[in-house]
Formats: sequence, structure tokens, C-alpha cells
Amino acid sequence: MSDALHPQIYLVTPDRFELSRFADRLGAVLDAAPVACLRLALASRDVGEIGRVADALRPVAHARDVALVIADHLQLVQPLGLDGVHLPDGAARVRAARTLLGGDAIVGAACGVSRHAGLTAGEAGADYIAFGPVSAAPELGDGAEAPAALFAWWSEMIELPVIAEGGLTLARIGALAGVVDFFALGPEIWDSADAADTLSAFHSAMSEAPTERGAETT
Repeated sequence: MSDALHPQIYLVTPDRFELSRFADRLGAVLDAAPVACLRLALASRDVGEIGRVADALRPVAHARDVALVIADHLQLVQPLGLDGVHLPDGAARVRAARTLLGGDAIVGAACGVSRHAGLTAGEAGADYIAFGPVSAAPELGDGAEAPAALFAWWSEMIELPVIAEGGLTLARIGALAGVVDFFALGPEIWDSADAADTLSAFHSAMSEAPTERGAETT
């Protein structure tokens, strides 16, 4: 588990945005609350476009000591000067990613609702496991939802950090804060009227929610 007393924010970019405006918007959001990691999650497969986006957002993230990882595009991590990769296909490419990127890079794996996939990815060298969605989230998964019991079991039995992602609400954060290391926030932030204020509200909910970590340290 994370050494942090409360869960931390793992921010996910929209899959499409206007780059000329988004860099400033991202900066304002990152200034609104502490963010541990930023995932570049573009729908585009165009390497040139991905490179332009990475070049624009990397200094915004790194100036605030926020790690920048990319979804899926394992081969672009080193050429674009990124901090790691988020693999959406469970354990399938974790070992290859670790071999290619070395021990210092971040390698994360999304494992849906499968405990077995999470364990396999961890054994292959993943730095974190993401489970989700935790409630209805059309943009993530096949409709199956990761139950609170999955996070509770992982938190109790496994030291590898776990992320909850998809369909997050303030209520779900309150319910899961004691058994989750990071909350991955994407549409929950960017689809709101004021992304910075919304992120701040989520951060407050994480900070104020009672956690098992707090009980363990008293």
C-alpha cells in the first residue's frame, strides 16, 4: 500500500482536446489540488499528434513534480521523455514493458474486475494495478463493476498500490478511501463546468474520508 495516509489523485486526460487551450487548463487543474500522476490517454493513434501533445503537456506536469505516463503506447515512452506507461490489457505486456523501460519507469496495468489479472500483472513487474469501473462508466470496461470487496481484499493481502477508476463520485470515494491508494479521475473532472473546482472537491473528499490507514497509525 501507499505510504500516504489518504488516497492520492491520479489524473487522466480526455481522449480528445484542443491542445492550444488544454495546456493552460491542465495547469490550472494541477494547481487546484495535489496530483501524483497524469495519464495521457489520447484516442489518436497518430504518432506525430501524440508527440506534439506530449511535448506540450510534459513541461506542465513536470514543473509541478507530476509524473506523466502514456496509455498503451509503450514504444513512445522513452522517445517522448515520459515517465512510464499505463497498459489497458492487464498483464499481457507488463513483463515486456519492464524489460524495455527498465526498473525506474512506471508500469501500470488496468485489470478490470479480475483479481487474478491483477496478481499476474503484479508478478510480472507492474508498479500499480487499476480496477474498475466502480460504478456505471460507459467509457471503461464491459459493464462489469469492481466491487468494494475486491479493493478491501487487495488492500489487506497485497502491498502493490491499487487504483480505483471509472464512475467515481464523492460518495464512492468516501466508501473506498480506506482501501484504495489512488483514485483515477478523468471524465469526472473534465466533463464538469469547472474542472479545477471539481478536482479540489474530490481532493477534499479524499482528505476528509476516514481511512483504515489512519486507524493503523494511531
